[in-house]
Amino acid sequence: MSQPLVNTGLRSRRRVPHDVGILALALAGGLPAIVALLLLLATREHSPAVLWTAGVLVVGVWLAAAMAVRTRVVRPLQTLANLLAALREGDYSIHARAGDLDDPLGLAFAEVNALREPLRAQRLGALEAAVLLRRVMEEIDVAVFAVDEAGVVRLTNRAGERLLERPADRILGRSADALGLDACLTGEPRRVLDTAFVAEGGRWELRRSSFRQGGVPMHLLVLTDLRHALREEERLAWQRLVRVLSHEINNSLAPIQSIAGTLRALLDRTPRPPDADEDLARGLGVIGTRSEALSRFMRGYARMARLPAPFLAPVDVRSWVDRVAQLEKRLPIQVRSGPAVTLSADGDQLDQLLINLVSNAVDASSETGGGVEISWTQQSGELDLRIVDDGPGLSSTTNLFTPFFTTKRTGTGIGLVLSRQIAEAHGGTLTLDNRGDARGCVARLRLPVRMG
Repeated sequence: MSQPLVNTGLRSRRRVPHDVGILALALAGGLPAIVALLLLLATREHSPAVLWTAGVLVVGVWLAAAMAVRTRVVRPLQTLANLLAALREGDYSIHARAGDLDDPLGLAFAEVNALREPLRAQRLGALEAAVLLRRVMEEIDVAVFAVDEAGVVRLTNRAGERLLERPADRILGRSADALGLDACLTGEPRRVLDTAFVAEGGRWELRRSSFRQGGVPMHLLVLTDLRHALREEERLAWQRLVRVLSHEINNSLAPIQSIAGTLRALLDRTPRPPDADEDLARGLGVIGTRSEALSRFMRGYARMARLPAPFLAPVDVRSWVDRVAQLEKRLPIQVRSGPAVTLSADGDQLDQLLINLVSNAVDASSETGGGVEISWTQQSGELDLRIVDDGPGLSSTTNLFTPFFTTKRTGTGIGLVLSRQIAEAHGGTLTLDNRGDARGCVARLRLPVRMG
């Protein structure tokens, strides 16, 4: 059995094979005794035939014993090598005969045999995972490409073929530049692309990451076609909008139609009842009230749909909060002053946002006789403003920011939606949750602190 080259630091030399070394050691171990025996025979009075016969016999036994030692040592090592080679090749049907565990050689065979089951399970799991990965890669509606450091595409799936409108054999081995994928290899790893991969164009979400295959660095490109998702979201948005608009309009038109029919019947009666004028006035009042509610609802919808981009200017947070708090006359607003902060924002839009939140908080606290508190902090370059009320709390947060959804008798369902739109237009967020320390709600507005 040949051994690998050993680096001596100056030159490489081939080491003595293990079996040759064993044989040499066995021969060296018996050589002194053989020499002594032959010398002893030579000093006695024997004929040459006897001396030659005895010498050949002694040397033969010596060589046979040395070869037996070599075989005894080398053959188990060859067996172990064959077992390990079979395991490396994935052949788990070969195993060594069970030996005595008190014997070091038997223990070595037992340990190699014990490797078969976990290696077989791992190999089977790896094969199943690879098959599953290939199946998932083929079935998902997301284009996947693997590109090496030279910019050559090495892997794709069916969605990638559909995206580039060509079969895999015309994709693999070609450069990303020739396939129009060069823009995916530079820039932000997560972004939306408007590149026209196909004739009709579209928008794709790009996610780029790195991995190694066989020690070679690769780029993994995942491209999701946003057109279908956007169309589906648009369709669902229209369905929700039409459903809510229909519900609100019907809620106003149904009583108007009913009362109008009643009033018409009242006018057609002869003679008219003595309280006819009172009924007419009451009916017309209901029609006017419902018409005004419907008009108010439509104005709120139009305002939300026409929200302009914010006109940025310096806004002092303390002055802003004090100004809005003083506008509320139904309930004193407690303002807990925070740090001096100046925002770059649209002051009119922020006023509308805070007025909506404070009005909702006052409405809630009026039901329980509680109060409303406004406070703010600044941390990590962000303003964190909170409006806390002592109202009954929220029974559900599912539809809080659904347009036109409201639990108030005279509400339009526009205020919170408009407020969140304003917050997001300024790069911030708006959330509304129940308080954890007491009954009531907390509206939390986060806005970036930056001067524009």
